Amino acid sequence: MPPESSTTPAVDSTVRSFRIQKERTRILGLTWDECIQGFFGGNAFVAVIVLGLITFFLFREGSSFFTQNRDNLTIYRQAGLEYVDFGRQQEKDHAALSRYLSDLRLRTLRHYTDQEGLPAKEAQARLAEFDRFADRFSSASKPLRSLLSDLGDVAVDIKARHQNNLNFAEKRRQLLAAGKTAEAAEVELVPIDYAGEVAAITATLPDFAEASATFAKTLEDLIATPPALPAPELTERLTRFQALTRDYLAGFPATLEAMKAWDPARPVPLAQSFTAFVFGRQWLTASFWQDWYGVMPLIAGSLLVSLIALALAVPLGVGAAVYVNQLASPTEQRLIKPSIEFISAIPSVVLGFFGIAVLGEFLRVASGWSFLAWVPGFPFAERLNALTAGCLLGLIAVPTIFTLAEDAINNVPRAFKEASYALGASRLQTIIRIIVPASLSGIVSAILLGLGRVIGETMVVLLCAGNRIAIPDFTAGLGVVTQPVHTMTGIIAQEMGEVEPGAIHYRALFVVGLLLFFIALLLNFFAQKIVRKYKVSIG
Repeated sequence: MPPESSTTPAVDSTVRSFRIQKERTRILGLTWDECIQGFFGGNAFVAVIVLGLITFFLFREGSSFFTQNRDNLTIYRQAGLEYVDFGRQQEKDHAALSRYLSDLRLRTLRHYTDQEGLPAKEAQARLAEFDRFADRFSSASKPLRSLLSDLGDVAVDIKARHQNNLNFAEKRRQLLAAGKTAEAAEVELVPIDYAGEVAAITATLPDFAEASATFAKTLEDLIATPPALPAPELTERLTRFQALTRDYLAGFPATLEAMKAWDPARPVPLAQSFTAFVFGRQWLTASFWQDWYGVMPLIAGSLLVSLIALALAVPLGVGAAVYVNQLASPTEQRLIKPSIEFISAIPSVVLGFFGIAVLGEFLRVASGWSFLAWVPGFPFAERLNALTAGCLLGLIAVPTIFTLAEDAINNVPRAFKEASYALGASRLQTIIRIIVPASLSGIVSAILLGLGRVIGETMVVLLCAGNRIAIPDFTAGLGVVTQPVHTMTGIIAQEMGEVEPGAIHYRALFVVGLLLFFIALLLNFFAQKIVRKYKVSIG
């Protein structure tokens, strides 16, 4: 007698249905496993394709920037703007020294009013000698400024006519493409004798040398008899001003030599176009004088804001992950974990408005509190700066770091903890010496993903970083965090809607995007190196 089947009719029916469906899929040439594998493999393939298309698009749109930038630098040289800029730099340095004197005057006024208790009118009267000194110092460059202004007008006119010719050439090309030959023939280009017109600029070198010598003599006489100041620290600053002025005057001969050796016909190599972008200290667009596309201020601003954000997010995110996973009670876990993860649901534009209306103003007011006067950079007047943006970006990065670090800690084998307790280690010793080192690779990955979240953020930095395109003054030490900055993501979001497709400014923004792409690649490369090195050392 055959044994009685141990399965129920319902189970037999399910098995038969599964076999029938499996046979049907085989009719199509695929099994269930192959279908599932193809589905998920297809998703990965689509992701690779999308990434490749994005990369291709960035390269395609940004590839011609460096040739356009070389043309931009070429006309800057051919029109004589480069020559005039030698003297303009001399004028800018003098203006910086004048601002130093203005700051010294303000400090002296505060000394009279705050420390000596003098009325404002009497304090101003005591500053009369200093004011005469400062006025003579500032007005000493008038002859030089007048000469440079005239030369600048000539150089700008040459550049303007060159740009008009480019516009006429483009108009002619469009008319010919449309078959309007007669109308295209009426568009005439105005010939420009670059060498002859620039020669008129360089012919003024003797006049510039004479004006520069008179200017230098005036400054030397001025700093030889400086005004008396009422406090030793103020006198020390005035002595520093004298030293800076002497250093400034010592550079005059080098400026003259550079102007003598300048050659408007010297070609601009393509490498200079690249270095001018990567190491350039100015991002200046829509300028009547010259457009500059130097990304260094944007890189410095992005890195400064990211470092501030990580300085806040790493201890908070990793610390919260360790506490929730190892120390918190179940009730605390149910309260803390959703609260932290909820931050990631807040739109970044809302956080940006919070930074403008609340956080920035609070930090500005708090910087003036007397018991915080020891903090570098306090007090400060700009409520929108790197510190405000960095604090908000740190808040944005905390959920990412917390979630991934907590998962990494949770994946540490339980046997590690039990072995540590068996050897007599306390809970704190186990966390510090066993749990955290064992999950370090995951924590590092969490931090790097948090960095990627921060450095790619746009809206917060656009609203709260201050958007000043200048390299931060790192000589201020930690006080640099209170300075306004601009970032790579911010400049793309701010200017992309205003540029003409195909123009050099348009291409420059795409190259900034490419730079962000390569920074992300480098971060991932170094992360992998760190993780592999750590794994080797553990092994």
